[in-house]
Amino acid sequence: MQRARTDESITTEEPATLAAWRAQYRRVRADSEALCAPLAVEDYVIQTTAEASPAKWHLAHVSWFFETFILRAFLPGYREFDASFRVLFNSYYEQVGAFHPRDARGFLSRPTVEEVYRYRAHVDRHIEALLDGAGERPWPQILERLGVGLNHEQQHQELLLTDIKRNFSVNPLRPAYRLDLPERPAASASPVEWLDFPGGLVEIGKVGDGFAYDNERPRHRVWLEPFRLASRPVTNGEFLAFIDAGGYSNPALWLWDGWARVRQLAWNAPLYWERIDGDWWRFTLGGMRPVDPAEPVCHVSHYEADAFATWSRRRLPTEAEWEVAAAGRPIEGNLRDRGYLEPAAAGAGEGLRQLYGDVWEHTASAYLPYPGFRTAEGALGEYNGKFMSSQMVLRGGSCVTPADHIRPSYRNFFYPHERWQFQGLRLAADAD
Repeated sequence: MQRARTDESITTEEPATLAAWRAQYRRVRADSEALCAPLAVEDYVIQTTAEASPAKWHLAHVSWFFETFILRAFLPGYREFDASFRVLFNSYYEQVGAFHPRDARGFLSRPTVEEVYRYRAHVDRHIEALLDGAGERPWPQILERLGVGLNHEQQHQELLLTDIKRNFSVNPLRPAYRLDLPERPAASASPVEWLDFPGGLVEIGKVGDGFAYDNERPRHRVWLEPFRLASRPVTNGEFLAFIDAGGYSNPALWLWDGWARVRQLAWNAPLYWERIDGDWWRFTLGGMRPVDPAEPVCHVSHYEADAFATWSRRRLPTEAEWEVAAAGRPIEGNLRDRGYLEPAAAGAGEGLRQLYGDVWEHTASAYLPYPGFRTAEGALGEYNGKFMSSQMVLRGGSCVTPADHIRPSYRNFFYPHERWQFQGLRLAADAD
């Protein structure tokens, strides 16, 4: 996660500008609550694994972010809803103060869900009061932080769905988050094409104005050898072939740490896959469904993606290769706005497919700072820079990513063993 820049033209308290910010704020905040509407009160509290936070915590934490970095800093006379929330809903900001342990968030039966919603309403009223108070205020700093806060909340909207799926999956009843998810159009997987890219001296990183996290900057030059990229992500059917060929029992295919995970955790398929009466099924936000061979494989770790690539005699693309391939292409696809909340088959077509949406695509790139990166001063500098160790970069967004939250330069990052995020892979190869 990270600090960001907003559109550099938005630097004044002009009423039309503030009205646009107010409308965006209301929309994003309403989206979070709409995502929680299908939940029962009991669903808000559970936490089944350290990485999957309770829904209640997500709703409170994003409000804590606005309160801590905007209201307490810029609204004179602001009074906190509850001073204890400074600790309970701080995620990891050491410079702000103490925080409740991440793996114990599910132990917090209090504050209640109703209190968390009142906390959100309290923060909303005061953010709107701040925006209504046009005049002599440090608007560039306020709007910059507001942009960070809104994008931060969109990140947590994605995590809300990811974590709901994880938390529901351990229930032997296999409850559905939503039984009314729209049917995905039936389609077969298009044949894989191998598309050639010339390489050379290229530039990657955020270009132009508009929102970007600090880990997307500065834009810089990278040398790429000529490479080839698969036209679509790897499908369930292709991954089933890897399973059937003994992929999970062949140490020659695995990185050392990955093979240790396979043995320790007895991995034999992607997360959420189950054998039922001899057939593969998977748990989804719509409940249990048969594994569709045409859909992109999902919920695989970096280790599994790398092992599959090795078995295929291919490799994972670097993040620079992915970004060069994506440059100039429209941001469209099976993102959250489509409403499926699960990956969908590519169907017929030519050229690069499914770059955005469906699954976050693993890359071979470690999550490191770009040349010239500087961590911002203060607590907001902790958003991103301190995580640039031991993690791997993913690109392209997923079926639970908001459509207006993704861009070619967006760098997501997770530890190589993690599987609960909507993660898949696309193969790459060196040019012949």
